[in-house]
Amino acid sequence: MSNLRNFGAVGDGKADDTKAIQHALAAGDGVLEFPRGTFRITRPIEVPLERRVCLDGGGQGVVMMAGAGPAFRLIGSHGGTGDPGTIKPEVWDQCLPTIKNLVIEGSHAEADGIELIETMQAVFEGVLIRRVRHGIRLHKRNRNVLISHCHLYFNTGVGIFLDRVNLHQINIAGSHISYNRLGGIRIEGSEVRNLQITGNDIEYNNHRAHGTKPEPAAEIYVDTTAEGSSVNELTVASNTIQATVSPGGSNIRILNHPGKDRPPGLWTITGNIIGSQENNVHLTGCYGVVISGNCIYSCGRRNLLVENSSHLTIGTNSFRRHTPSMHTGVRLVNSRDCLINGCTIEDQEPAGQKNGASLLELEQCRRINVSGCQFLGGVPYGVDARDCSQTNVSGCTIADWREEKKTKGAIRFRGEGAANLVTGNIISPDVPRPVLADPGVTVKDNLIGG
Repeated sequence: MSNLRNFGAVGDGKADDTKAIQHALAAGDGVLEFPRGTFRITRPIEVPLERRVCLDGGGQGVVMMAGAGPAFRLIGSHGGTGDPGTIKPEVWDQCLPTIKNLVIEGSHAEADGIELIETMQAVFEGVLIRRVRHGIRLHKRNRNVLISHCHLYFNTGVGIFLDRVNLHQINIAGSHISYNRLGGIRIEGSEVRNLQITGNDIEYNNHRAHGTKPEPAAEIYVDTTAEGSSVNELTVASNTIQATVSPGGSNIRILNHPGKDRPPGLWTITGNIIGSQENNVHLTGCYGVVISGNCIYSCGRRNLLVENSSHLTIGTNSFRRHTPSMHTGVRLVNSRDCLINGCTIEDQEPAGQKNGASLLELEQCRRINVSGCQFLGGVPYGVDARDCSQTNVSGCTIADWREEKKTKGAIRFRGEGAANLVTGNIISPDVPRPVLADPGVTVKDNLIGG
């Protein structure tokens, strides 16, 4: 390999090693070895991908970025898709640019970690990036990106930033993405297909550790509201996603603007532990999302907040309070054609504290099916619906098991609505007012007491 010291790099953290690294890139064999030491650079190292390139720190090498911009900017020429037929012969020679076992640190307020432009099959493995602005930034066009076993830690911007990029096929796995001020993984103004986020620890990505003013942030943040942007085929599975409460913050925040060329969605959020933010999962304008098998706990406002969305399947989740000072609850507003089934929603409200929100709130919704759920300890109600139509609440259990009874009632329908059905539910005798319903609600065959 091309050991940087053979090209004049000092690696003492004081000398400027920018020219030596550029020399190694130009004259070396394409595999740059960063031996033990701190290699200080003062401007971005441009890496034109005319051939395969590997930056290898061996777990010992540190790059200190003392200037503005990314420490490394990898620039390819891939303008096609993931289809082999669109890949030009010269692009195959630049495939698999690899950055591994390397530490990148920032000592400039506008320093970034690594930027990818028009690359094909880039690989990040065992990389630590800290104290920069954005850790890994993908821009313009990239394909087949793999990020695994990395640490994106304590950066002032975003850990992994998909910023106005056309990107298909990216896997983010087995990584620690934490304490980044503006978010863990953020997608903005981009067109993305096939994104898998799995097996990561994504935590505390907000202003708190940085001592700055609050800004809306999330561990995973997806914004497709810009013209031409869209995100499809998104899997968030088997992650720990938690934080501290910040104003306007969420663990997972998706703001979707449905595109005209194809239905949005093809998203699943499953098998995660998600908790401790203002809203744990906050969806706006979404279509076709499956939220299943998660433990979603302790919110400042709602465990799940859904606005202006449709075709959601919300099943077999545990919604609960873990921290006594926080809350529990699910709220759907102006949404339609959604299933909520097999969920447990429980609020262990401490004495003297008032949540003020029922466990499941439905407002201006249409065609919502709620079945096979448990609503335990709701204050004031288990299910609370306003101005809803064609909503079915069936086969649920509603109880208040506390010594000091706080639930005012099991199910309440009010306002304008029609063709609603409440049937086949079990309502515990400790709930004082089983069903409060305006005209437009059919109530039958519920088991009350026992």
